[in-house]
Amino acid sequence: TLREALRILEDENTIIRRHGVGTFINEKPLFSSGIEQLSSVTAMITQAGMKPGTIFLSSETEMPSEETIRALNCSEDDAVVMIERIRTANDEPVVYCIDKILAKHLPYYNSYKDESLFNILESFSSIRVTYAVSYIEPLGFHEKISPLLQCEPETALLVLKQMHYDENDRPILYSVNYFKSNKFSFHVLRKRM
Repeated sequence: TLREALRILEDENTIIRRHGVGTFINEKPLFSSGIEQLSSVTAMITQAGMKPGTIFLSSETEMPSEETIRALNCSEDDAVVMIERIRTANDEPVVYCIDKILAKHLPYYNSYKDESLFNILESFSSIRVTYAVSYIEPLGFHEKISPLLQCEPETALLVLKQMHYDENDRPILYSVNYFKSNKFSFHVLRKRM
């Protein structure tokens, strides 16, 4: 009876069994969001009843590469800001973010160190991001990012690569976000056509 109960709990992903090591409770993700809903990381953390925060790592202004020119539909003279941050929930690191955006869309001061880029775009440039094209990839332990997010060696990452667009279909923001898979889960409603 006990073995059968443990098998059922393992099938439901409630526990993890490691041969020769033991049986462990599998943490449920704190943040669950429909992937069809476009929310900022700040909004997702707030909706979970937690305090969003930021560990600012760096920002660089650079001239765009050919790939960035195509992706952001800009000219070779348009400066691009690359922002690297760790987003926290109640002071715990949960997401590593790399964002690329045209410098002309951002204020000159570094307010993006602590705030949602969606909010900054709306208040500074009157640009409202309305949708994104996203690609999701699973990733195991990453040499640089996993330690920054304080991941255990067995904790996988969910990588969202997203191009964000405004209501006029202009590409505005390219982001690569590394989510701790034990803290975030994404789901989607699929319908048969």
